[in-house]
Amino acid sequence: IVGSTNEVKIGAVRELAAEYPFLGAADVRGISAPSGVADQPKSLEETIRGAINRAKACFDGCDLSVGIESGFIPVPYTKTGFMDMTACVIYDGRNHHLGLSSMFECPKDVTDMITDGGVTMAEAFHRCGYTDNSKLGSAEGAIGILTKGRVSRKDYTLQALRMAIIHLENQTIAA
Repeated sequence: IVGSTNEVKIGAVRELAAEYPFLGAADVRGISAPSGVADQPKSLEETIRGAINRAKACFDGCDLSVGIESGFIPVPYTKTGFMDMTACVIYDGRNHHLGLSSMFECPKDVTDMITDGGVTMAEAFHRCGYTDNSKLGSAEGAIGILTKGRVSRKDYTLQALRMAIIHLENQTIAA
């Protein structure tokens, strides 16, 4: 069960399941699950906590649940002081398995709107005129706009999922 109804996130989990023999027969479904954090998390801790909360909230009679949360993280030496990343937590009923994506920096006007104006990334990209799509997070995502389609939100989400699944695939050697 994926703790989201966002088709990009659910599609990424389906694609991941097809890559791993021990998940090949998985029936992947999404349900709404609360993150328990701000709509736009602004720290690594808050982003990871949101993913954990989603994974645990949707774990009900399934083998594995997945929580995915994107956040805006303070990063030193960047132009704007912040980068975006995605955290994925796969929960097996006892342990959570964490994976993180790569990070990217947004334009300064977007960053300022998120940090000063308290809006989400999708809303900031829309208000700043980078997209007409007010539901950017359910489409190519900000990363899709900034890379001109070279990396999509689904690709970015898959990175975090692949990092989280390491623990499950290598249970005998993973810490």
